[in-house]
Amino acid sequence: MDNNKMLNYIKDVLENMPIDWLNLTTHRLDIYNEKLAKIQFLEQFESLFSDNNSESSALNQLPTAYDYIRLGHPLSSILEWVIAYIYKLKPEHVISFSSQTTPILAILRKNLLDKKNTQIVYKDELPSCFDAELIKHVYGYKFELKKVESLEDVSSFNGNTILISEKNDLFNIGLTQNIDFHLSAHNHLGSILLVNGEHNKHYISEIQHVRRRETIAMTPDNCYNALKMLVNKSSFDIKKNNVEKNKTLVLDSIKEITGAQTKPLIGSSGLSIQYAIMMGLIHDAKENYSRKAIKFVVPPNCYGGTNDQARRVAACIDNVEVVDLPVDGDHNMVQSIEIVLDKIALEDSIPYIIAEIPTNPRVEVPDLMQLKDTLSKVRKTATGEIAIDPVFILDQTFCPNVHFLGEGKILSTVRTISYASGSKFPSGGQCTAGYCVGNTKTEALMENIERHLRLCDNEATNLQMEILAKQLPSMNQRIIDAYKNTHEFVNFIHKTLPEAKINFVSEELVKQEFTPSVFSLDLPTKGNTDEEKESYKRILNLKLINLMITEIPNESKFCVSYGQLKGCYWTIPATSTQGTTKEGDKDYIVRASLSPNMNLELHKKVFLDFVEKI
Repeated sequence: MDNNKMLNYIKDVLENMPIDWLNLTTHRLDIYNEKLAKIQFLEQFESLFSDNNSESSALNQLPTAYDYIRLGHPLSSILEWVIAYIYKLKPEHVISFSSQTTPILAILRKNLLDKKNTQIVYKDELPSCFDAELIKHVYGYKFELKKVESLEDVSSFNGNTILISEKNDLFNIGLTQNIDFHLSAHNHLGSILLVNGEHNKHYISEIQHVRRRETIAMTPDNCYNALKMLVNKSSFDIKKNNVEKNKTLVLDSIKEITGAQTKPLIGSSGLSIQYAIMMGLIHDAKENYSRKAIKFVVPPNCYGGTNDQARRVAACIDNVEVVDLPVDGDHNMVQSIEIVLDKIALEDSIPYIIAEIPTNPRVEVPDLMQLKDTLSKVRKTATGEIAIDPVFILDQTFCPNVHFLGEGKILSTVRTISYASGSKFPSGGQCTAGYCVGNTKTEALMENIERHLRLCDNEATNLQMEILAKQLPSMNQRIIDAYKNTHEFVNFIHKTLPEAKINFVSEELVKQEFTPSVFSLDLPTKGNTDEEKESYKRILNLKLINLMITEIPNESKFCVSYGQLKGCYWTIPATSTQGTTKEGDKDYIVRASLSPNMNLELHKKVFLDFVEKI
């Protein structure tokens, strides 16, 4: 009876919920409290449930769940809460994934670092994407596989036991004292992982971090479908309309946008793609250079997800190391690459370079001819042999329209893989999907990357493909229109606050097709000491952002987003995109990103008000 009351309430919630729960990658940024992001939503949701209040107005006032749809969102939080309610667990012990295999990898990762045994038990069959030998060989994870007929056959084990339940049944969950983790997997919706018992709760944050860095939560659309299945006691209705047509359109669009002729790969998020790139390259290195060290060369101040993910991979594999690459501000990217590659060559190691062009947040572009020459240079090992040439992994999220890879283009002769976050311009902020494409010199590498994208079950969902198919054809025009707004706003700031330092592309770079719609702003400061000046500037940063989001709440948001269809987004990289970056490498400046559709004159007016108050 108690469950029926809850399910009836959820049925009403699904009918009355804000449409933004399905359509936005981040909900209610205006009432977002980062420190409470993992708990505030459910606390207030449970209060509504206690009052049996499912009215649209009440649901719309619920704050943001988690910090981004990749880690979690309103509908994934509700799905997890519902399952926890039914099985009398704490909601944090239930974690949904878009992937069927990554939750298993999350547990294996922690047990590898903790030197703990793992047993994977399955009743029906393993997820089709689960490749046991590849996981052991490339990821270095250790585990035993065991097939059983029933829960009673799951015996005690010296380590952790993961039970994978029957195929495509998300809600048939059985827990015994011999089961530490229960995974329900569904081919079209994703999976739900239950962490059994208080003695295993220390796994929760580690599992959530894998979800944040290497995959995504079950998508809003799929969470909605899963909840509908549960409350209506129905099966999942597979919509096959236009799936292949959408995929073809997306692949063709990416080829046209990038100028590359190789097959693009589309993942559930930018970090899903980046993880597949890293693991695919490690796979290639293990096959072709089994005893050589692998060096991932990464800017220490780049996007925190990139930085953190690279270091997390290196922590798990003995011969993988992260090497810092200073790229902007007082450092020249090409010179830094030259120094690093010379050193790696002497060590006879394998160089994989991850870099953003333009850089984030300083919006700098290196001399591309010098970059090409440096990457193409034949180097020698300490013994005089020819060193392994680098693979350049290019994050061009800020300028996905620039042609780097096609025939005759600047990086066509250097092994280069380009990728972009699809939550930015490709989808206009409507989904998290990301993509990558390589030049003709990386075709063999791309095969391994695709293999690991599939192994991690991180390919884009059908709805993500549908959104990309709709938005990609207009992307280049939106980039042009957003740049025009940004250029005009930057010029206005130059005139009204000439003491401020603005990081933005030069007219010369614009002629080379670099037209980002993001800039960073180093506000003027005052004080007698460096500490006083820094403190004053940090306070001023927040004053500017708070004024913008308060005066223009329908357009200005405090968020890291970029490339949205409308509005203007403000952030301080040091406390957002660089969250996991070392303190000394963080940028305490303002970063703004403008869209093609916004009230530019109102933003100018509010900025002028800010200037007059300082």
